[in-house]
Amino acid sequence: MRRESQTPKAFRGGDHDHAACAEDALEAADQLARAKGERLTPLRRRVLELVWRSHVPVGAYDLLDSLKKEGKSGGPPTVYRALDFLLDLGLVHRIRSLNAYVGCAHPGERHAGQFLICTGCRSAAEIDDGGVGRAVQDAAARAGFEAHGQTVEISGLCPRCRAAEAEPRRSP
Repeated sequence: MRRESQTPKAFRGGDHDHAACAEDALEAADQLARAKGERLTPLRRRVLELVWRSHVPVGAYDLLDSLKKEGKSGGPPTVYRALDFLLDLGLVHRIRSLNAYVGCAHPGERHAGQFLICTGCRSAAEIDDGGVGRAVQDAAARAGFEAHGQTVEISGLCPRCRAAEAEPRRSP
């Protein structure tokens, strides 16, 4: 039996088909919206497509610029309303430290947001480690705090950036 790579998709090299990844995310979004009686309007779908364009978190104003380049009208409130809808449906996550958004790797599933954020290439990978989530919940409970949600953001270097950093510098 072949084990799936433990490396998150966002940090994989040639063995990751990002187009298929984004297509799967959009299909899951359509199904989830229908199941919840919501409508994934063309604008909401396009914003989600733009978020899934890469595994690099994208800011609302970058999304707005992309939409304007495509000839779509609207201002920041339009993009923020679409993002709020996608957040509420669990299709995207907000990376607060970057004030940016990334597609959810587990839409429709209740889970804690845990993100590995590469300071080299800016890509972000969502992990879902139950042990981390439980540790945060337990620590909050010991402090007498009732946690309603959690997002853990960990910055560092992804495998590709670590490898690039380790390569010897060549003289011209």
